[in-house]
Amino acid sequence: MKITEQIEKAKKTLFSFEILPPLKGENIKNLFNHIDPLMEFKPPFIDVTYHREEYVYKNRGNGLLERKSIRKRPGTVGICAAIKNRYEVEAVPHIICGGFNKEETENALIDLDFLGIHNVLVLQGDAIKTEPMFVPEPEGHKYASELLGQVKELNKGIYLDEELLNAAPTDFCIGVAGYPEKHYTAPNMKNDLKYLKMKVDMGADYIVTQMFFDNNKYFEFVENCRNEGINVPIIPGLKPLTTKKQISVLPRFFHIDIPEDLADAIDSCKDNAQAKQIGVEWTIQQSKELMDKGAPVLHYYSMGKSDPVYSIAKELF
Repeated sequence: MKITEQIEKAKKTLFSFEILPPLKGENIKNLFNHIDPLMEFKPPFIDVTYHREEYVYKNRGNGLLERKSIRKRPGTVGICAAIKNRYEVEAVPHIICGGFNKEETENALIDLDFLGIHNVLVLQGDAIKTEPMFVPEPEGHKYASELLGQVKELNKGIYLDEELLNAAPTDFCIGVAGYPEKHYTAPNMKNDLKYLKMKVDMGADYIVTQMFFDNNKYFEFVENCRNEGINVPIIPGLKPLTTKKQISVLPRFFHIDIPEDLADAIDSCKDNAQAKQIGVEWTIQQSKELMDKGAPVLHYYSMGKSDPVYSIAKELF
């Protein structure tokens, strides 16, 4: 079932979460051990991130360096199929621009369609660590809007090979990202909303937000979206803090603010166990307010750890 259909059908706020594919060489059972406890709360869908290749340079011993591509977390498509088969819930793969050309993107979408996976979240993706800014693949997409356009073309039965006759259309429900504190490359929020509106006008079906720790920023973001004519569901993304260092790491990496009260409380903790407890309690209070205000879904970024999300969901769902 499409995400938008699940939201329309639901009479209360839904619970969902995002997982990371296992590191290369790990058994998928480790992932199932992470998911199993959270199934108690009946998530209608689970997001699966995609991690593009990175490059390392190895000394060949003759003064030359060899560039080698590595994938640390492969298997997003296969994991989605495994989740759908094991748990009978919708799996939502992240489809990114980085690391794919258009033909590879099309092939991945065809595989997903064959597997009966009909929800995708389209993203630009992050730059690799060796590049100062995002660089698209040759014959690939530079922006999420371009990737969205390719998915919409497939939904019309329009493939890259123009000679295909009577090609079967796909039926993907397409999510895109939203940024309550604006995307870091946007000069201002108005500019950011302009491009988000463009993606919705192109056919994006719903929005999932970047993590935030101040609900007022989400409420203001939703209001601004509605004022711009963006009327699709806007799903808040939440991340419980679990370590002391996250109050400095997360703002730097995700370009977000940590409220002073939360930052001071975490900073005063004597260890990570205390910090995690405060982070969980903060997210519970965030979640309660969002539910009271009618958020369609609460979507949790688990970062490979189920116990904080379980503690939160146990209080709410």
